[in-house]
Amino acid sequence: MLIAADKFKGSLTAVQVAERVTAGLRRVAPDLWAESLPVADGGDGTVDAAVAAGFERREVRVAGPLGQEVTAAFALREGTAVVEMAEASGLQRLPAGVFAPLTASTYGSGELLRAALDAGARTIVFGVGGSATTDGGAGMLSALGARFLTEDGEPVPPGGGGLAGLARADLSGLDPRLASVELVLASDVDNPLTGPKGAPAVYGPQKGATPDDVAALDAALAHFAAVLEAEAGPRAAEYAAAPGAGAAGGIGFGALLLGARFRPGIEVMLDVLGFAPALERASLVITGEGSLDEQTLHGKAPAGVAAAARAAGRTVVAVCGRLALPEEALLRAGIERAYPLTSVEPDVARCIAEAGPILEELATRIAKDYLS
Repeated sequence: MLIAADKFKGSLTAVQVAERVTAGLRRVAPDLWAESLPVADGGDGTVDAAVAAGFERREVRVAGPLGQEVTAAFALREGTAVVEMAEASGLQRLPAGVFAPLTASTYGSGELLRAALDAGARTIVFGVGGSATTDGGAGMLSALGARFLTEDGEPVPPGGGGLAGLARADLSGLDPRLASVELVLASDVDNPLTGPKGAPAVYGPQKGATPDDVAALDAALAHFAAVLEAEAGPRAAEYAAAPGAGAAGGIGFGALLLGARFRPGIEVMLDVLGFAPALERASLVITGEGSLDEQTLHGKAPAGVAAAARAAGRTVVAVCGRLALPEEALLRAGIERAYPLTSVEPDVARCIAEAGPILEELATRIAKDYLS
């Protein structure tokens, strides 16, 4: 039995999901062998998943999205670092109810990457998602030695809005260690930087951007890419249009400029976490996340787990808070059956507040259905 589920956002971490499922299974089968491998797709919770898999947690003080100092973590094992941009630049780093779509910066994410380099990382998995920012990675690049200047030679203000005043970019001061590191951009989105499917249009409203803000950010990021094209050549324009450039407010674009290789986040994390050998030891896989819905099918953790498990001939079931997919869609994704919390407790508010005990009850049902 392998439990490889993501978090139930707002209720349980991926580690807690695995603990509760294991407890419920063992109510029915006390001697059950069950292996836990909490997973993540590159967004928030990615570092926690790596630590649960045996990576060392490292903490460092960096700039939050509004410039305030925060304690952020990355994970390290045998020369591989897992860096989660949301640790430094995520929405959870903003004060409650506060959004800053024009001014939030990814500077702290660059400081996290620099800390991973200082720790001796030779491979960096850069998980992006859950960002408070739409600055195209300009803040991150600045923390790593790039300079973005106005016509007067002053640094542009932080955030995507400030890029409208960018006159010149200088990448010559980028940390030279980046050239010898394998940088993997891990994301579950493949948006370009700008345009109708770009970072400001698709994700800006989630970060508090008004329609006017979205238009201003889209123009500013297009200008940013054009100025970088003058500095770095045609590849900058190619990166701006590439899948993943629009990830996490455009930090994907900045990562591609650093030479990152874009891969679906869950694929990368399954490799890093050691999913394949764990899968060999299991006949049944339990995956899941807070909401199994249409987004799940587009690169989220349960879909990646199910695809890999199905390819290996393993049976997969899923647990979730709410289920918004028909049975046919689940089967196409490789999930034989889903067990939502709402099948035990119809009150959604109670499901969120009491997710742990309800999930244990669901796990007893799985045990009765598959272990008897």
